[in-house]
Amino acid sequence: MEEFKTRVKNESDMEAWESSEAYDDYIGFIIAMNKAVYAIPMNKTLTLSNEISQLLNVVNTIDDWITEVEPLKESCRFGNKAFSTFYNLLKTRLPEILSKELSSVNQQNIIELTTYIVDSFGNPTRIDYGTGHEMSFCMFLCGLYKVEILKQSDSKATVNVLFSRYLEIVRRLQLRYQMEPAGSHGAWSLDDYQFVPFIWGSAQLIENPDFNPNLFVDEKCVQQFKSKYMFLGCIDFIMQVKKGLFHEHSNQLWNISGVQSWNKINEGLIKMYKKEVLGKFPIIQHVPFGNLFNFKQCIKKQTFATPSVMKTPTLSLLEKLKKSDQSVPNIVNK
Repeated sequence: MEEFKTRVKNESDMEAWESSEAYDDYIGFIIAMNKAVYAIPMNKTLTLSNEISQLLNVVNTIDDWITEVEPLKESCRFGNKAFSTFYNLLKTRLPEILSKELSSVNQQNIIELTTYIVDSFGNPTRIDYGTGHEMSFCMFLCGLYKVEILKQSDSKATVNVLFSRYLEIVRRLQLRYQMEPAGSHGAWSLDDYQFVPFIWGSAQLIENPDFNPNLFVDEKCVQQFKSKYMFLGCIDFIMQVKKGLFHEHSNQLWNISGVQSWNKINEGLIKMYKKEVLGKFPIIQHVPFGNLFNFKQCIKKQTFATPSVMKTPTLSLLEKLKKSDQSVPNIVNK
């Protein structure tokens, strides 16, 4: 049993992270889900498994706790301290709920899964939220596949239902408690808060004959398609919270609108994510590793979209995930 703790203590540990089984499994999950939602809009009807429905109930319950915790009336320059009260509800209530919902999972894995989901809503001291918290939620989702709660048939709903609902909740948190961006680079980052929905959202739009990339900066198009495509939902939220000209407050996204195809955008965003999120020490230093995400080195470092060398039965499921349905083209290696 691997001890569950942070392992990236300084910049020199980043190389060990990037050659670890944990890194390989995590990026494999991001790519697997990316393939799963190729050309699958948000409004496509999906049949939800009992497991997806139960997890959706858990996430909806978290949303109810936000309603329970009113923001403090006093003006707060850097975040509303009521967020810390909400966070304490997460820490105290979620372990019991997850133990009940995931009764087939061993206690160590429950502890790890609970840690990842609690950490995915922001920091209670700084009252901020960023791509490291988003990563924590993706690790929670990936962990659910590793403990075989979720199956390959759940992959579309993992993105279009569970992750989409998570996005709605963290946006609500950001607005309700005036949360600061964690480590924002301002206009030169992709977005103050998120990254993964741009990856999976661009996958939904690949080879879409009706929606060229240059249209996503058009406000009318955004309003028309924001509920259909995750990418446009992200743009809509940016337009709500930022004032001024789009090319000034979101320069990176503005530049992306000039790329010719969603395919190229999707490929580029995955590369950018590896460099700008997974390759950044200030983010990875906070990530705990243990049983579900093992920090030991891969025996053989794999190329970008190939399955990991996986040695335990639970990990073989991720191999299957990475080989998406035969009907879904391989969009990573085009």
